[in-house]
Amino acid sequence: MEKLIAVVDDEDDIRELVSVNLKKTGFKVKEFSDADSLIRSLAKAVPDLIILDIMMPGTDGIEACKILKKDEKYSSIPIIMLTARTDEADKVVGLELGADDYVSKPFSPRELTARVKAVLRRKTTAAEEYEAVEIGPIKMDLNKHEVLVKGKKVELTATEFRILQILSSKKEHVLSREQILDNLWGNEKVVVDRTIDVHIKHLREKLGPAGKMIKNIRGVGYKIE
Repeated sequence: MEKLIAVVDDEDDIRELVSVNLKKTGFKVKEFSDADSLIRSLAKAVPDLIILDIMMPGTDGIEACKILKKDEKYSSIPIIMLTARTDEADKVVGLELGADDYVSKPFSPRELTARVKAVLRRKTTAAEEYEAVEIGPIKMDLNKHEVLVKGKKVELTATEFRILQILSSKKEHVLSREQILDNLWGNEKVVVDRTIDVHIKHLREKLGPAGKMIKNIRGVGYKIE
């Protein structure tokens, strides 16, 4: 089945550029010129992934991301943020809110398409593995793409879930940021030092006290114990 991608940007030429290239790759695309029209449309059709521009009039991308991630019906939809900002601190704001990735403008349509495939693949890979993983109070159901901490469900993004899965598969082993990036993006990765740190910070917060099991080995990387 073709995956449906929602492209949200107030610039007509950007929407057209993204849409044309995604359609060439075999995706279905629905375009939105503002975040409010996207949010209203979700009652009729839920996309498999959202490409969301940060700087838009009205409800901007940051606020839209907050709204979606707070709603249990839509919180699992992967989001890739588009940003024209050059400051790295601004770029990771979307990741802090639960977005899975970001792409800076101007961007290569081929790179954006590769990122879309990579994010969707993370979710599909986890969903196809029919098993449960337990680490202390944390239980991961790879079939349902669900995480429980002491029996209570924790909402994670596709990327956060995949990072937890990667760390748990190498329990007690230290994985460098580079190794984690390789597992997430493969050859399609664009290395950004803070990307993994932001995702893991967010993951720890969501796991509550169990988040302390994810250890930062200074100068090396991360492990779970």
